[in-house]
Amino acid sequence: MDSFKRSVTELARLVGGVVESKLGVRAKIEEQLRATVETLLARATGRVKLRFKKLENFRGELPAYQTAGAAGLDVRARLDETLTLAPGARALIPTGLALEIPPGFEVQVRPRSGMAIKKGLGLVNSPGTIDSDYRGELKIIVINLGQEPIAIVDEERIAQLVVSPVIQAQIEEVGDLGQTERGAGGFGSTGV
Repeated sequence: MDSFKRSVTELARLVGGVVESKLGVRAKIEEQLRATVETLLARATGRVKLRFKKLENFRGELPAYQTAGAAGLDVRARLDETLTLAPGARALIPTGLALEIPPGFEVQVRPRSGMAIKKGLGLVNSPGTIDSDYRGELKIIVINLGQEPIAIVDEERIAQLVVSPVIQAQIEEVGDLGQTERGAGGFGSTGV
């Protein structure tokens, strides 16, 4: 694997040199090629490296998988005092973390099922998306979907983070769309 990476890095330098001689943009081309190869390797191996930065308000543990087969990393609240959410109320919960996601991937923020069933805690925008170019603090938008107030304490696991590949579409404007049997049938058109 390391020799493959070295080969790709050398190829990126070579291609970058050719492009630079023609266009003068070598460093940018090298970085794009490296990022593309890292993305392909991550997809092929099923391993993606997430880099977490602890911010000034961080304490406790980094996000972690709780079992060997877990899809999501549990992330914890970073609160100076307990936060009580009334039924229907929502809040933006800091985590004290920023992260770096490889190009070609996103991190989805999803509710934790235990918190949902036991306390009625959900996420307003579920799943939330963290784009690979975002470098600010990870904050979780929670909502109390239950009938009782919910207390959220510092370092409580409040959500899970799931890494997912991203495919960006090429946009094309057309005058007509291809025909299908369903056509424009929407909401409830296939039955209830």
